[in-house]
Amino acid sequence: MRSSSGEVSGGARPPVKERPSDAASTVPKGVAQVIFQTSQWTGLIFIAGLFAGGWQFGVFGLLGTLAATVTAYLMGVAWDQVSIGLEGFCGTLTGVALALYLGANWMTAALVVGATVAGSVLTSAMGTVLKPYGLPASTGPFCVVTTVMAIGAPSFHRVWENRPDTAPPSATDPGTAMSWSDFWHGLLNGVAQVFFQDEWYVGVIFLAGLALASRFVAAVAAASSLVGLLIGWWLGAQAADIGAGLYGYNSVLTGVALAGTFIALSPVGAVYAAIGAATAAGLTAGLTNLFDVVGGHTLTWPYVLVCWVFLAAVPRYPKIRRAG
Repeated sequence: MRSSSGEVSGGARPPVKERPSDAASTVPKGVAQVIFQTSQWTGLIFIAGLFAGGWQFGVFGLLGTLAATVTAYLMGVAWDQVSIGLEGFCGTLTGVALALYLGANWMTAALVVGATVAGSVLTSAMGTVLKPYGLPASTGPFCVVTTVMAIGAPSFHRVWENRPDTAPPSATDPGTAMSWSDFWHGLLNGVAQVFFQDEWYVGVIFLAGLALASRFVAAVAAASSLVGLLIGWWLGAQAADIGAGLYGYNSVLTGVALAGTFIALSPVGAVYAAIGAATAAGLTAGLTNLFDVVGGHTLTWPYVLVCWVFLAAVPRYPKIRRAG
C-alpha cells in the first residue's frame, strides 16, 4: 500500500533495479493503485471491471495508465516508484473520465495522452510541494488536469461536438424517496464510481479485486460506501443519485485512505476514518454545485480535500498516528 508520502510503507531501501519482467506489471499495478493496492492481480480484475462497464473505459483507462507510466519512466522517476504503479493511477482516472465526458474517439485519445503527460509533471510538482507537510499528491493531479480540460472543452468544437450526455440520474428521475433498489444499487455503485462506473455488477468486480489483495480493505470499501449512501439519504439527496453511487465513491476512497493506508489502524483511527468518509459524502453536493459550470463533474475532489485536511490534523491528535 501507499504510505503517507505516497510511497510504499516501510523503511528506507536501496533503489530497485529495472527488470524487463516487471515492466508488463506496471500498468495493472497502476490501475490497482487507484484504490491504494499494489497487486497486479487486483489491477487485472479492476481492468476487467472497466471493460465490463464498457470497452471504451477499459481501453482509455489503459491508455491513460500507460501514457502516465511511460512519461514518468522517460523523465527518470525512480523505478521503485514506477514499478509499483504510483505513477500510473492518475492516468487511469484521466483516461476513464475523459472517455466518459468527451466520448470515445481519436480526439479524446490524443487528449488523454496530452493530459496524462501534463498530469505526470503535475504529480511530481505537487509531490515536491506537499512533501514537507507529509501529504500525498494522491488523485490531486488528476482532479486538476481533468477539471481544467472540462472547463476548456466547450470552447473547442471538435472536442465538444460528440460528447455524451453525462447529466446525473436525478435530472430525469427526481425525488428523495429511496427504494430498496436504490439502496443496494447505491451500495455497490459507490465502489464502481471510484472509476466512474454506474453498473452495480462492476462494483462487485472491484470488490472482488480488493478482496483478492485484502479482505479487510474490501470490507472497509463496502462500509465506506454505506456511510456515504446513508449520509446522502439522511441529508435528503436525490434518490436516483444515491442509487448511482454518486454519494459513495469519495467516501470509499477516503475510508480506505484513512483506515490503514495513511493512518495507523486503531479504534480511534477507525472512528476518524468513518468521520472522514461521512465528511466526503457531505462535501460532494457542495462541490457538485460549485462545479456546475463544468457539468457538475465533482471527480475525486471531495476525497482529496478531506484526505489532506484529515492528514494535516493528525499531529494535533495524540491518539491517532500516521501509518508507516
